[in-house]
Amino acid sequence: MSEATVDNGRRTWLITSCAMGGVGAAAVAVPFVSSFQPSERARAAGASVEVDVSGLQPGEKIVVEWRGKPVWIMRRTEEQLASLEKVEDQLADPNSLRTAYPTPPYAQNRHRSIKPEFLIAVGICSHLGCSPVDKLQPGPQPSLPNDWLGGFLCPCHGSTFDMAGRVFRNKPAPDNLEIPPHYYLSDSVVLIGEEKQA
Repeated sequence: MSEATVDNGRRTWLITSCAMGGVGAAAVAVPFVSSFQPSERARAAGASVEVDVSGLQPGEKIVVEWRGKPVWIMRRTEEQLASLEKVEDQLADPNSLRTAYPTPPYAQNRHRSIKPEFLIAVGICSHLGCSPVDKLQPGPQPSLPNDWLGGFLCPCHGSTFDMAGRVFRNKPAPDNLEIPPHYYLSDSVVLIGEEKQA
């Protein structure tokens, strides 16, 4: 066998090996590089959420997820709305002026919402991030005052919030519940995660 034949054979094997190695490297690199892109779930976590509230009856609440947070949408009754004025002298920040969780200008009112009957709030306590529970029934109950008019209780450390998510004075939670950016696309559809552009 001549030396040229051996060199050609080695050259063929060398080229084939390099080509196959390159294909293998590309096959490994494509999934690796694509793993740096955000997943569908991650992209969706930051996206706005469109919710039809037409089916909510007075006194009912639903929870949707926005940016990994539970967002409460509650349709308040006339009695629940009336309770908001009655408790203001017991609240830490009745006008939502604190800036740790800034309240959007359109929700800096007694009911903390665009439409008075609908509360839209992030259901996470401003103390340590626990999730408050519904205590909507007025009257004396465990862990609540005897003159309770309805609202929310954080069972972790006892912070209480009124029907607008405003925290009562002398509680561990330093701030009211967060009001997420939102606006109504129609009378019955709200978009959570964006504010209406002028």
